Amino acid sequence: MVRRLAGAPVAGAALWSAVSGDFKIGELEALPPACRLPGDDMARPIAGKAPRQWAHGGLPLPETANNARKMREAYASGQTTPSEVLDRLLARLDKKDLGLSTFSPFIALDREGAAAAAAASTERWKASKSLGPLDGIPIPIKDEFHMTGLPTRGGAAYLETPATKDAFVITKFREAGAVLPGKSHATEWGLNPLGYNEHFDMPRNPWSSAHGAGGSSTGTAVSVALGLAPVGLGSDGGGSIRIPSAFNGIYGIKPTYIRIGRTGDTWGPGTMPHAGPLGSSTEDLVDLLSVAVGVDPEDPTTLLAPDGHAVVESWRLALGRGVKGCRIGVLRSEFADATPEIAAACELALQALAREGAVLVDLDIPLAKHAPAVGALVIASESTANVSDDAVLYGHKFGDEFATVCALMARLPARSFLLAGRTRAAMRRQLAAAIAGVDVIALPTTARQAPKYGLDEGKKGIFDSAAIAGTTRFSFLCNLTGLPAGSVPVGFHGGLPIGLQIVGDAWDEASVLAVMAHCERLQLAPGKPTGWRSLLEV
Repeated sequence: MVRRLAGAPVAGAALWSAVSGDFKIGELEALPPACRLPGDDMARPIAGKAPRQWAHGGLPLPETANNARKMREAYASGQTTPSEVLDRLLARLDKKDLGLSTFSPFIALDREGAAAAAAASTERWKASKSLGPLDGIPIPIKDEFHMTGLPTRGGAAYLETPATKDAFVITKFREAGAVLPGKSHATEWGLNPLGYNEHFDMPRNPWSSAHGAGGSSTGTAVSVALGLAPVGLGSDGGGSIRIPSAFNGIYGIKPTYIRIGRTGDTWGPGTMPHAGPLGSSTEDLVDLLSVAVGVDPEDPTTLLAPDGHAVVESWRLALGRGVKGCRIGVLRSEFADATPEIAAACELALQALAREGAVLVDLDIPLAKHAPAVGALVIASESTANVSDDAVLYGHKFGDEFATVCALMARLPARSFLLAGRTRAAMRRQLAAAIAGVDVIALPTTARQAPKYGLDEGKKGIFDSAAIAGTTRFSFLCNLTGLPAGSVPVGFHGGLPIGLQIVGDAWDEASVLAVMAHCERLQLAPGKPTGWRSLLEV
């Protein structure tokens, strides 16, 4: 019904008006000329100042019950092997031991390939010849990255041809000895941040089967939250790492734009998407990033990082830095737009950091409130343009929501898109100026908690632009600017997790990780969902 309305002249105009209202696009277009600059030719992040570092606290790593480090220790001691861990993972999937998530987080499995990788890793561990932090570690792969032998659906219903070549980042994981059990669920072409997809039985929130698990990195987030993997690969074009991290009570970081090569990422083209990890601890995020970063010979934008990606050691050191002396900029205007429960949990987390020596500094970034409008226009335009050829051949197989977005973007005047780009240019410089005076910026990850998504709503077209706007309210800002941003669990309300977002300067993931690690150290949101199981236990 909605897709038909979107394509009709009068009804489509009315729907566009409603969606524009949810994202406040009218307010964006009414901004005075001073809020716009000439559009940038490329999306290279703008640094406020050289990466900073407050005094290092020399703290131990945060203790997490089960993460990749504990798995490596178990391999080294002979307590278990990568092959045994993989067997337990697959057995859980076969038995549908998935707790309140109900449905599998995986859409496709590579049992043979994973078994071979696990067997090779088992032999290396027995010979004390580990390849590094990911050797023998199971890593779910979001279903937008090519894995040889498996189709790359990207959440769509019509893509079934197996990939013949691995994505750049997948090659790096294989070379590092990782065990890749398969592809994890994504929402259709990444444009649903709630975890909805009418084509497949999407896993529900592991804390409540009546709620969505967030998207678009839905399956990876659920895998980590259930203990099926300590870390996994996702991507983030408008919050798709941070939102499911917050909804599932786990950790996630979107690194600086162009940190990770995009060759073989079917959603890669565009100025918004970032690949990155979701994990059970901050340390897990570093483990994956340490392998994933590097120059991709087929993606020349990866050459633009000023530090040449020689940053891994600084990330590991940051985990023990603490927050004493860290200046945390607080966007009070953004807190005001969150639900009272989310705002209260995030405020309590900031006060806990202040007691540890952090300095809270109120910040004002006037254009930040317009990020949802700019972000929605940019990512929806880029994403629908990427599938314009598919629309001719397979448009009838698009889900209702995605077809509606395509129809609405066809109505977008070029003037509106170009004005959004000019406001984006001003926003990028305004944020760079603001972060130059602090070390990191803090704001809620989402303005609302996980939305309702009952088990009886699977495979139904659900178009809820108000819920999407509320969920992405605080996430677009860092995709538009390319700055690194992570989500860390800091509380619960109604049995569902709440996340705090930490934003760093361009190329300064270390400061983001340092604050996230200290939040983890303070155990601001302890606990696991009922479906969580350790892969180290028989």
